[in-house]
Amino acid sequence: MNKTSKTYRSNGKLLLTAEYAVLDGAKALAIPTKYGQSLEVNANGSNSIHWKSYNELGEIWYEEQLVIKSTLSGLHVTAKSDNQITERLIEILKAIRELNSEFLDSNQGYTITTHQDFNRLWGLGTSSTLINNLADWANVDAFQLLEKTFGGSGYDIACAQHNYPITFQLQQHQTPLIELVDFQPSFKQQLYFVYLNQKQNSRDGISAYKKLGKVNLDVIKQINSITKSMIVCQSLSEFQNLVDTHENIISKLIQQSPIKTRIFADFNGAVKSLGAWGGDFVLVASEDNPTDYFNAKGYETVIPYEAMVL
Repeated sequence: MNKTSKTYRSNGKLLLTAEYAVLDGAKALAIPTKYGQSLEVNANGSNSIHWKSYNELGEIWYEEQLVIKSTLSGLHVTAKSDNQITERLIEILKAIRELNSEFLDSNQGYTITTHQDFNRLWGLGTSSTLINNLADWANVDAFQLLEKTFGGSGYDIACAQHNYPITFQLQQHQTPLIELVDFQPSFKQQLYFVYLNQKQNSRDGISAYKKLGKVNLDVIKQINSITKSMIVCQSLSEFQNLVDTHENIISKLIQQSPIKTRIFADFNGAVKSLGAWGGDFVLVASEDNPTDYFNAKGYETVIPYEAMVL
């Protein structure tokens, strides 16, 4: 391991199309966000990792001392406290060791500091940005590390690594197909992201989806067509129609009512769930600025498209 100070940074993510179905090979449109997370690594003279995580307000929200011991049988990590975050962090470090046998093999200690510039409840990729940063530091494949830890399609890792909108498509027994796309809608000033005031657990959403069975080929073709159409869409009204069609397809797929039907039925515009339905952000396509409408309903975080997207 390189013992000099190094800093890594990864972009956050938003999945605009093919939520859930991306797991079965549908082509998704995904965008990296201006928001992201950095990881700073400094060697220290101990055999431990002193970990500090700062939130967007510059406050420490997680701190831990991890004692590391490298043996022939693998990496042993112990911590002073016992909580889910620490358990997950130890799991990640051990997974890295499985991918890189030289990782932490010298018992060299490190002071590691993370900074995220977004509210970690927003669902913009607290986990994926961490995984990608750690993979960069440890010189392992971030997609493989994700598979060993959090799971998921990996589109969030692709967003962490790219500074442009992408399409992402899983391929059987191959690396994912990732393509840069020129997604610059002329009506982007009429697109907004609204936070629904609750964090959605992606793993729970994925698990529930898988229990319903695999999506059929016809649905995948429909979603692929919508993804393609959204990228080249020239008008707000056309985009709104694509959003509504996509919402109806996913609604039937996961047996849930669209978010607009459930909460925003009186809204004059299109509303699209992103990622795992039921939380995080929705995409809003509206002729007029919808901030007052959503604020009045108790949703105070309304971010214009251009302020969110990298």
